[in-house]
Amino acid sequence: MARFVEGQGRHQVTLLPECLDDFIAEDNPVRVIDAYVEELDLEALGFAGATPAATGRPAYHPAVLLKIYIYGYLNRVQSSRRLEREAQRNIELMWLTERLAPDFKTIADFRRDNGKGIRGVCRRFVELCRQLKLLSADGVAIDGSKFKAVNSRDQNFTVTKIEKRRQQIEESIQRYLAALDTADRTLPLMEFGPRYAQLSHKLDGLREQMQRLDEMEQHLLKQPDKQVSLTDPDARAMATQAAGSGVVGYNVQAAVDTKHHLVVAHEVTNIGNDRAQLSGMALAAREAMGKPDLKVYADRGYFNAPQIKRCADNGMRPFVPRPMTSSAKAEGRFDKTDFVYIAKDDEYRCPAGERATYRFTRDEDGLQIRRYWSSACPGCSMKAECTPSKHRRISRWEHQEVLYAMQRRLDRNTDAMMIRRRTVEHVFGTLKHWMGSTHFLMRRLGNVSTEMSLQVLAYNLKRVMQILGTKKAAQAMRLVGA
Repeated sequence: MARFVEGQGRHQVTLLPECLDDFIAEDNPVRVIDAYVEELDLEALGFAGATPAATGRPAYHPAVLLKIYIYGYLNRVQSSRRLEREAQRNIELMWLTERLAPDFKTIADFRRDNGKGIRGVCRRFVELCRQLKLLSADGVAIDGSKFKAVNSRDQNFTVTKIEKRRQQIEESIQRYLAALDTADRTLPLMEFGPRYAQLSHKLDGLREQMQRLDEMEQHLLKQPDKQVSLTDPDARAMATQAAGSGVVGYNVQAAVDTKHHLVVAHEVTNIGNDRAQLSGMALAAREAMGKPDLKVYADRGYFNAPQIKRCADNGMRPFVPRPMTSSAKAEGRFDKTDFVYIAKDDEYRCPAGERATYRFTRDEDGLQIRRYWSSACPGCSMKAECTPSKHRRISRWEHQEVLYAMQRRLDRNTDAMMIRRRTVEHVFGTLKHWMGSTHFLMRRLGNVSTEMSLQVLAYNLKRVMQILGTKKAAQAMRLVGA
């Protein structure tokens, strides 16, 4: 083919380099993986098989299998069968494993049996980032996102789904019975027989489905959260932001450093909302970063008074905006923010200038709530703009000042939510892009947590290589490990 770049003949004898190391450039990411894993104390981290048995067939060292997985997740190859093939044909992986090629069962068992160790490796990398001074001085953004499990929506049952499916089956049964009645009145006897058999078979199938639904409902009512997933028992149906949509999966929480966007803490839960997650994630981030007075940025979904107070009690400064859920404001009446609290008198001043005085305290979901109202409400000229009830009652949590202090911080730091958004949201987008449409490959909460730790480790590893450069990253890991 004249005037084109020509290749060599397939039967041409080629003198390849004698050393496998000559194929791997000095700035190849596999050198960073090798440097990091070689400096780890795998036995202390809890890996099984780090100390060889005195008898029996020799096993693969955990370091070899860990390198395979880190390389796989760094290159978006998560399947154990695909990793087996890569170990046999990929020169980078051959260099990393010194030409060892475990079978897929060995690779899969390692991930399943060493969840504690793998999560420890992920935490150890965050410690290394802290030692390299790559973490921010004082800020972390927290968010959660729904990740799909291997459980399809058809294999997840809730009370609402069962009721809807039962209604569909009943409608189908009535339709087939009507078709039978019509056939009985209109078809000749010879044609009616086959039609009857066909419709009767369909009716029997629908009645069997109805019976299975009744059995599933009995099983469902015994569950604490009234939900059952057949493929992955720990997966749960969760609502997403899009109206009328949802996903059967897990809620992944992440705390991301505001300086270099490194994930400093993460957790996988099967709770569909974020309201109870703030303080736990903030404390985990504080421990990982070693910053006692951490700034914690989160969205409205994390607004929970006891969680915010717990953060404040531990010396952290949360930034969580209040949800816009006031029914009074939506209906055009005065909102609670229109009432001014006067601390020295323990009273509220209403928009009409009257004083709402303290009346009593009651327990609401474990919180001590103080109640206030004014005796002037029934004859007030502004009552129609305030409340349809006899009195406008104002509730105040006993630790309300914690929430007011946080609101003052938000008012002073107008870019707080912008910091949160640009810090944490792209991390979830990147991870979901890497994981593909199926997201998790494993089942059960513990195994899914292990899989997420590998994803987070790969993400952090790539971020560090982008920040320091591949060669400097490998050198830094050897120095810190030494």
